[in-house]
Amino acid sequence: MHSAGWSGNVRCIHGFPTIGKSGRDRFQRLDVSAACTMLTLVVTSLAFAAGAAIPPRYTCKGENLSPPLAWSGAPAGTRCFAILVDDPDAPGGDWVHWLLFNLPASVERLDAGVPHSFKLSSGAIQGINDFGTAGYGGPCPPPGQTHRYVFHVYALDAELPLKSAARKSDLLHAMEGHIVAQGTLTATFLR
Repeated sequence: MHSAGWSGNVRCIHGFPTIGKSGRDRFQRLDVSAACTMLTLVVTSLAFAAGAAIPPRYTCKGENLSPPLAWSGAPAGTRCFAILVDDPDAPGGDWVHWLLFNLPASVERLDAGVPHSFKLSSGAIQGINDFGTAGYGGPCPPPGQTHRYVFHVYALDAELPLKSAARKSDLLHAMEGHIVAQGTLTATFLR
């Protein structure tokens, strides 16, 4: 597909067809009637159901372990996964609890208690959360407030050229044009 005066790669970004020369170039939205279809991953946890409360074991009130997660529905061509966990109800705005990326496509679940190291044995890399540490930082909202925690899982068509010091903005930028499927699991916690 080509746009007048422009030839390059067509990709879906935020559900719209876009065109650009490479991953570093800015992609321009196309004025076409075809919409991009984003495939959906099914994300689950053995520790809690969608919309339910996260058990204290996985929060600052307990062991602060990352919960077990599983996902399915990744399309052919998936090279790796990325996980982002955030709290959209934080007093100062969105609070990032976990960044994990370049998780091999062969991995479709994580057990509870992923180590707090930048590089995992699978080759995956963990970025810096908003607590200023690598790995998972559990829910810890102000007392008396129920917050939502969104576990985003992204299937990507390429490994990301990010370092372990990556933050949410770095991850989102690097994933542009590479998300082939995504899914979420939302749960809550009240301290």
